[in-house]
Amino acid sequence: MQLKIINVPLTDDGTMQSELNKFLAANRVLEVEQRFFQNEKGGCWSFCIRYIVAPGGMPFSGSREKVDYKTVLSEKEFAVFALLRDIRKQLAQQDAVPAYAIFTDEELAGIARLPKVDASMLSSIKGIGEKKVQKYGKIIADMYNRLVQPEEKSVSEEGELFS
Repeated sequence: MQLKIINVPLTDDGTMQSELNKFLAANRVLEVEQRFFQNEKGGCWSFCIRYIVAPGGMPFSGSREKVDYKTVLSEKEFAVFALLRDIRKQLAQQDAVPAYAIFTDEELAGIARLPKVDASMLSSIKGIGEKKVQKYGKIIADMYNRLVQPEEKSVSEEGELFS
């Protein structure tokens, strides 16, 4: 987390206000605290901004470019990815949370690329921390390993993901 203070004097011609707006738009802002100060030189608004620097130092854009995982993953990996999305959807419904709160598509793609999955391997994927591993690791690993075993039934033959 970073901290930046920007002062905008009451006599500002719009320059500092523009700088403040650019900064806010270019960074992931966590909190803004504002105070008005006045002294012998005049008054100004002081903004204390807590923010996160974007990865690679690049500014955050308002929207991320959508990834087509069908073109990024191999055919086999994409098939596993699609099944993992179905598992994620059921877990999200059970926990009454958005699907991305379980695992993001990027995290699912990382799981789909693994040759074998156990709960401890999930933490090697960017974005998957200990809490997710503890809460969802075993069920995802069990389902993943069951789905990629050719001698076992596929999900579509079983009719449901959880049995």
